[in-house]
Amino acid sequence: MVATAFRGVGGHGTLERMDDASDLGLFGPGSATWRVHAEPVLWVAGVRSLFLQALHPRAIAGVVQNSSYKVEPWGRLMRTADYVGTVMFGTTAQARAAGRRIRGVHARMRAVDRHTGQTYRIDEPELLRWVHVTEVESFVSTARRAGLELSDADVDGYYTEQRRAAELVGLDPASVPGTAAEVAAYYRRMRPELSLTREALDTLFFLMAPPLPWHLGLTPARLVYTGLAATAFSLQPGWARRIYGMLGLPTTDLSASVSVRALRLTMRALPDRFLHGPIYRDAMARAAAATV
Repeated sequence: MVATAFRGVGGHGTLERMDDASDLGLFGPGSATWRVHAEPVLWVAGVRSLFLQALHPRAIAGVVQNSSYKVEPWGRLMRTADYVGTVMFGTTAQARAAGRRIRGVHARMRAVDRHTGQTYRIDEPELLRWVHVTEVESFVSTARRAGLELSDADVDGYYTEQRRAAELVGLDPASVPGTAAEVAAYYRRMRPELSLTREALDTLFFLMAPPLPWHLGLTPARLVYTGLAATAFSLQPGWARRIYGMLGLPTTDLSASVSVRALRLTMRALPDRFLHGPIYRDAMARAAAATV
């Protein structure tokens, strides 16, 4: 869910391409967003956010009742990655077009509350806000624990910037936490509504051992993935791990931080072509051209 594999959304026509060449998107160089989302280790953050999102009964019921994630988990992951990358590094037009598409998809979706029998919309602000906050908090907290140097002001700046992304999915930016303190307060308000439902437990087991693509299920790739998923789970706040019935001990936090920091160092040793995809490289090219 970072900039590593984004294909993005291309413009059409000479005039649009000329406009795109000077458009640095919703964020641009110098933003906390570009610093955070340049980190390939955020793939782990994406999985972390899915564990958190599953703890909201209505949010996870909406996913289960409307998604084919068990049939094609990697296709869904790549589409999500494309969307996030387009919003973070695409042009303004690309980001807005991606937002329109996702709003259109969500507007058609409904789910049924298993306890009340009530039918509800997937794009209710409460649900959109939960998904947004768990995603951005996972991104910035994982990047920081992996070793990216971010001051408290940088973190607050990131949350404030991400209100622009929240607006794309249909949220009122003013209703979205814009600082670390506001995110912490939001989590405190939400915790009484979270629980380990059957759908959440099923999602936990699936995320820990999904079918791997390209016939990798019986190769060492299985062990690698399981280790990454376990790290993502351990990176959650202690209160979230306790809802899952796991210990929220400080030693778990330390182990997770060491693991994700080592992963970041390992990934940084790889050639850039393996770490960043076309939409990220296009953004860097536009930024370089803007300084000439």
